[in-house]
Amino acid sequence: MTKIAIIIGSTRPGRKAEDVAKWVYEIAVKRNDASFELVDIADYALPLYDEPIPPVMGNYKHAHTLAWSERIKGFDGFVFVTPEYNHSTSGALKNAIDYLYHEWNDKAAGFVGYGSAGGSRAVEHLRQIAGELRMADVQAQVSLSLFHDFENFSVLRPGPKQEASVNNMLNQVVAWSGALKTLRA
Repeated sequence: MTKIAIIIGSTRPGRKAEDVAKWVYEIAVKRNDASFELVDIADYALPLYDEPIPPVMGNYKHAHTLAWSERIKGFDGFVFVTPEYNHSTSGALKNAIDYLYHEWNDKAAGFVGYGSAGGSRAVEHLRQIAGELRMADVQAQVSLSLFHDFENFSVLRPGPKQEASVNNMLNQVVAWSGALKTLRA
């Protein structure tokens, strides 16, 4: 079965990414076309990139990198849940992505952004990164507004149409993940 990781893309205390990712996960597990797992970058305590050799070489030296690589390589696709900080994604998510290379290649990527502008600028930056890593980013994305999808800017209360947006994005991630399996073989 196709395996999709829903990546919690923030490590900030008080983060909303975990709530958003769990909401996406609750929608995803109702499906029967793939298996879904939550992956929290905070669990890996990755320091600022500290490998002596570029990740494209796949010659990792540190235990934290080896653990991160092992976790990511078994997935067929990804849903990145990202906050928008200063018109971009979180530094923690960018750092976690930068640790690896081949583990991302020829896999699908979907995005759930949140922030004052729905996280759209963070997602646009992630799309550029995904392209460089040979990920196929899907067209559909989920944009959650701090003004409309959060109560008092803190408690996630997505609008009624947002679940349909999640399923639309997941449809594309699952389809592309399956289609890309031949490239990974």
